[in-house]
Amino acid sequence: METPAEVNGSPLSRRCQKILERRRKLPVWTYREKFLDTLAKHQIVVVAAPPGSGKSTQIPQFVVEAGYASNGKQIACTQPRRLVAMALSRRVAQEMNVTLGEKVGCSVQFEDFCSPKTVLRYLTDGVLLRQALSDRLLEMYGVIILDEAHLRTLATDVLLAYFKKLLATNARPDLKLIIMSTQFEAKKFRDYFKGARIVQPCPSLNPVEINYTKDIVKDYVEAAIERVVEILVSESVGDVIVFLTGVEEIETFCWRLGKAITDLGDKIGPVRVLPLHSTVSVDMQKKIFKAAPPPTRKGGPVGRKVVVSTDIAESSLAIDGIVYVVDCGYAKQKVYNAQLRVESLLILPISRASAQQRAGCARRSVSGKCFRLYSQKYFEAAQLKAFPEILRANLASTILQLKKLGIDDLLHLELMDPPPAETITRAVETLKCFGALDEEGSLTELGKLMNEFPLDPQMSRMIVGSPQFQCSNEILSIASMLSVMS
Repeated sequence: METPAEVNGSPLSRRCQKILERRRKLPVWTYREKFLDTLAKHQIVVVAAPPGSGKSTQIPQFVVEAGYASNGKQIACTQPRRLVAMALSRRVAQEMNVTLGEKVGCSVQFEDFCSPKTVLRYLTDGVLLRQALSDRLLEMYGVIILDEAHLRTLATDVLLAYFKKLLATNARPDLKLIIMSTQFEAKKFRDYFKGARIVQPCPSLNPVEINYTKDIVKDYVEAAIERVVEILVSESVGDVIVFLTGVEEIETFCWRLGKAITDLGDKIGPVRVLPLHSTVSVDMQKKIFKAAPPPTRKGGPVGRKVVVSTDIAESSLAIDGIVYVVDCGYAKQKVYNAQLRVESLLILPISRASAQQRAGCARRSVSGKCFRLYSQKYFEAAQLKAFPEILRANLASTILQLKKLGIDDLLHLELMDPPPAETITRAVETLKCFGALDEEGSLTELGKLMNEFPLDPQMSRMIVGSPQFQCSNEILSIASMLSVMS
């Protein structure tokens, strides 16, 4: 078994030795040998562990250190979110004592930090799916890790179905597949991949005290500010994370909390308020993982960090020092109406599983407290877990990709949760209208060209057709503006 020093070929510095000591204290480390033994004996392994156990950073390193990245093969670790993939790749590069872009790389949409030396590649599930379009067997990878599979994004569900079909045909007998999820979903993944084995680290988790409101909160942003101020004034040492639904709410919260902190003056120590969402800069991301500011004077009140986040912080992003969680109880979700053919971004109540994930952010270092801005009755009435994205999304783009992958019988594709037949039928009708599919449902030359764009079929068809009307520059500008959040 190689050590981290042997993997990168240089001796460990004192800083890296400290990092290695910290790695060894992570709950998943004690299951290292059991995991590697299971991986050696089985093609598909399900790792079931709660957030904060270290699986997203350590499991890929265990695989590299065990020698699976030999013979020119790489290890791929997918993440549903671009920001998380980039943050984890930076963290793992630091732990392996290498520069990001060399032995540890990252591939996200429109950006690629990899080189011929790369052995471990973090990437989004959407990027891996696009790689499969050009290389159906994904020959460049020896081990593929699907992290946060329980989030059940559209790309993850398609990849799960694709790998099930690929491995069943024995087209890649040398390929190892690792699926990482929470312990609640592990059996579902094992049953889906018959013959898979579960490795379930059982970390001793710190307790979390859950606090509910008595009544429904009308303005959860204002209620969250009041709760954070109360924590800063009356609760003991510890950083805070606040869950809100989107960028506008987060910006409003940060501005109003900043004013409230100024009004408190010397009653509290220095407070650093940090937004966290999909569009924050790399510099801001780095600040989130730094320690809270020190006291302004000797013996004065301790400094704190308040992270204000969307649901992006629920899972793989482990932020040290968080002791208090303030949960608004809502998140934004895309919902597609197949009859109207309209996609909407709605603010909807979160599931009980998401609420537990959020509360878990407070137990990663010490015992914590979670303040839910809703009643216990409201929590108990919530659905157990969120519906997979494939059941509430426009499937036109997905069908186009599946056709390129050679999967034609869409209604009988073994998806974990098959979407309604009406959604598939409407998506096929849309693609036929665009000329991407012919009357028999086969991919046309125009459809193959549209598949080259990482965009919705509406936009890729618009771009492909723009030269005919001599308006390509204008159409590209419109497509670019429609492809960003705000």
